[in-house]
Amino acid sequence: MDTSKADEKLRKEFNEWAAAGRGEEMERHHISIAEQTIARMAPARGERVLDLGCGAGWATRILARAVAGKGEKGQEGQAVGIDIADDMIARARAASRELENIMFVWGSAQEIPWRDEYFDKVLSIESFYYYAEQEPVLRELLRVLVPGGRLFILINLYKENHYSLRWVEELAVPVHARSENEYTEMLRQAGFEDVQALRIPDLTPTPDEYSGQWFKNAEELRDFKRIGALLLLGRRPPSTTEA
Repeated sequence: MDTSKADEKLRKEFNEWAAAGRGEEMERHHISIAEQTIARMAPARGERVLDLGCGAGWATRILARAVAGKGEKGQEGQAVGIDIADDMIARARAASRELENIMFVWGSAQEIPWRDEYFDKVLSIESFYYYAEQEPVLRELLRVLVPGGRLFILINLYKENHYSLRWVEELAVPVHARSENEYTEMLRQAGFEDVQALRIPDLTPTPDEYSGQWFKNAEELRDFKRIGALLLLGRRPPSTTEA
């Protein structure tokens, strides 16, 4: 697959999302599962963290505030957001000017513009299923993580949540719809250890009446939230030097 063409298609699609303000909407749609994931991630003062597929940067800002200041080893905390859509990056920068320890860069998930063994933790919310070649992305994440660094991938689109499969044919760009077992094996093959898959329910209230396009009624939406998002966890082995 020509990943440069796939990246360009993603860039165009999500630049359109940016123009429509949909990047900012994602905070409202995903805040419950994101907050639960970030609590498990436990970003600490002085850590360097990466938000892959950061969109308008709302989760990156949460991370930046959590890691601000010096850690026990004197390292300054930093949050970096990377996205393929340059217009998303522009919106993220504009909304984050008050934070000194945050940076947003344009880049492909397969060629993260950062040196080896830099980030303590990586977070990716609702973007991983868009990447045309997921295995190289995982190897790239392994590269930029410090030995012992931890990975957190959160996705709503996966086989066990059958409601989410309705999106596959409706989205304007190709997506992967894999199973929990397929993803955990993929992480292990990429070199991650301590691989786990958890379900993160959406705890936001469901209205009594539903009028959107994805669910037949409020009960279906409630069931979708109960099934929850898939959280994939992994750790770079302490002795790994090259993926």
